[in-house]
Amino acid sequence: MNDPTDPPPADETAAEPQTDATTAPPPETLEQAQARADNARDQMLRAYADMENLRRRYERELQNATRYGVETLAAELLPVKDSLQEGLKAAIAQGIDAAAALDKIVEGTRMTLDILDKALTKAGLSEVHPQGEPFNPELHQALSLADAAELPSNHVVHVVQTGYRLHDRLVRPAMVIVSK
Repeated sequence: MNDPTDPPPADETAAEPQTDATTAPPPETLEQAQARADNARDQMLRAYADMENLRRRYERELQNATRYGVETLAAELLPVKDSLQEGLKAAIAQGIDAAAALDKIVEGTRMTLDILDKALTKAGLSEVHPQGEPFNPELHQALSLADAAELPSNHVVHVVQTGYRLHDRLVRPAMVIVSK
C-alpha cells in the first residue's frame, strides 16, 4: 500500500532535460576541429621560432659587446702608442746632444701622459688620490703608519700609488701611508 511518506513516482519524461534548438550551437565537424587545432599548432610553432630567434640575437649581441666593448678605449690609446714610438725615434736621433734629447724625452712623456689621461677619463676612469683625506678602507690600502703632526689620526699622509675607479667601481685601491 501506499505510504503517504513515500515520494510520488517519478515521471520518466520529466527527467530528460529540455533543450531548445535555438540556444544550442551547431555541433563542430571533425574537419573544423582539425583546422582549429592545426591553426593553434601553427601559432605555437611561430611563437617558439620567434623566441628562439630572439634568444640567438641576444646571444650574438652579448658576444659582440664582450668582444668589441673595448674598441673605443683601444682607439683612444692608439695615439699614446704612436706618441711613445715618436719619442723613441727622437731619443735615438743622430746629432742631438744628450741634454737636448733628455728635454725632448721629458716633453714627449708629458704630452703622452696628457693624451693617456684624456683617453682614460673619456672611458670613465678617475683617479683616487686621497692625500690629506681620512683613510677609507673601501678605497685605500694602508701600507704603513707614520707620525704626522700636521694631520689628525687616521688620515692619509702620503700616496705611494694612485688608485683608480671605473665609473663607480674600484679598479685599484690607492696605496697609502696613514697617520698614527
